Amino acid sequence: MGWISGFRLRLAANALRNGRIVAYPTEAVYGLGCDPFNEDAVRKLLALKRRSQIKGLILIAADVEAVESLVDLARVPLGAEVRAGWPGPTTWLIPPRPGIPDWLRGAHDSLAVRVTAHPVAAALCRVFGGAIVSTSANLSGHRPARTPVRLWCQFPRRAIHFLPGRLGGAVRPTAIFDAMSGRRIR
Repeated sequence: MGWISGFRLRLAANALRNGRIVAYPTEAVYGLGCDPFNEDAVRKLLALKRRSQIKGLILIAADVEAVESLVDLARVPLGAEVRAGWPGPTTWLIPPRPGIPDWLRGAHDSLAVRVTAHPVAAALCRVFGGAIVSTSANLSGHRPARTPVRLWCQFPRRAIHFLPGRLGGAVRPTAIFDAMSGRRIR
């Protein structure tokens, strides 16, 4: 990643810790993230996107251990399948551990989680020290940003800390599956 990328990663992780929203590259599009346990930051992100809280949010992490602090994979019928597909571009809906805030789940009784294979997104999670919110960088109902220009056309620069990097090779946002039934949601 190089020393400049390391410096940029530390700045982005500090922005997350300070309640800021960070735009960063993911497998298919730029994502917007924040500290999932900072309610003010999550509400700021939802307001910025004009997204309803009832939809819930996806959390990404750098490794399975970080996800297991949020959900209990041992109690999931498809737990082995979930683990086998990570890191990778699949998001799973899994019942959360007690104490996971509703502002992350929305109107759902599950939490959307993914162990990302994108090197910059994973490095950001590592430097931050855990999972982060990962929602597409777009106003609700608009196409997700696949370029920095598209990102800045939708959001004011002062509202977002930008972590540059190349997108992964995926054409569409990650697939979402229910880990209890195996049913594809997206």
